Amino acid sequence: MRSLVSFLLIFAAYSAFSQVKVKSSSLNTLDAVKKKGFVQCGVSSGLAGFSSIDSKGNWQGLDVDVCRAVAVAIFGDSKKVKFTPLSAQQRFVALQSGEIDILSRVTTQTLSRDTSLGLNFAPITYYDGQGFMVRKSDGIKSVHELSGASVCTQQGTTTELNVADFFRANKMKFKPVVFESNDEVTQAFLKGRCDVYSTDSSGLASERSKVKNPNDYIILPEIISKEPLGPAVRHGDDQWLDIVSYSVYALYEAEELGINSKNIKTFLNSTNPKVRRFLGITPGNGAALGLDEKWSHNIIKEVGNYAEIFRRNVGKDSPLKLERGLNASWKNGGLHYSPPFK
Repeated sequence: MRSLVSFLLIFAAYSAFSQVKVKSSSLNTLDAVKKKGFVQCGVSSGLAGFSSIDSKGNWQGLDVDVCRAVAVAIFGDSKKVKFTPLSAQQRFVALQSGEIDILSRVTTQTLSRDTSLGLNFAPITYYDGQGFMVRKSDGIKSVHELSGASVCTQQGTTTELNVADFFRANKMKFKPVVFESNDEVTQAFLKGRCDVYSTDSSGLASERSKVKNPNDYIILPEIISKEPLGPAVRHGDDQWLDIVSYSVYALYEAEELGINSKNIKTFLNSTNPKVRRFLGITPGNGAALGLDEKWSHNIIKEVGNYAEIFRRNVGKDSPLKLERGLNASWKNGGLHYSPPFK
């Protein structure tokens, strides 16, 4: 009898496991996206340069343009995307539950997020690092002068752990002041509730660009962490991961080939095999992804290449004025590099 009960329990467990596996393998985000007619994208709730709403009510930013690129790849239309603003605490649940199709929200790729949260990261879209911002009037020049400081950070981010690790490693004391939303962190710092504001250096530049007197604040020179930021999708749908990944790679490949939204027409008669494959003149890449053969052509025509996206959102044409640095093409000493489109 005991053997029979054991057998039934094992059989039941195996059946349950099999059902979960079938459910996972049957996940098809592309079909679901096509059926509803748009891509649902999770973004920040107001981070200038990455995802924020302009005076006309339109979403804009680097993370926003990544989602628009995916929408163009699928529908040929950058407007076929809807945005869901999410806090740091909400973002992973929203992706896991299917509320959003892509998480494009200044999210750092880490081992634990890759392995335990049911996420797959697409290529990194912004290489960042955590920094510290202080008031100019305090006369602080280095992070090594911050012992005993109160530090404002956002709950549920890698920032909290990085701050704790840094101060512990350098045998310095600090007082954490943690808030749920990014806006709360910023306001607390501006109102003097803490001495230091710590987050990704791009985020600090973003927040400083919005204050009345940005020169009253200094971003210290030291970077204390690696923060590779990129879009994420759910585990279990390789085709969707491929589509999102190669939509990002298309931005890098176009820049490398010298193709942008303004000159793309001049490349349509190119005899260069790389250009012809990339633009879909020579077929194959579209079929491999389950997309139209002109998917990458359409992305660059509507959204631009990575250089254009960077420049208008966070670079020299934006209030942030960030340098390309690590976010340059590999040909210019940066880290952005696309696999061959063949």
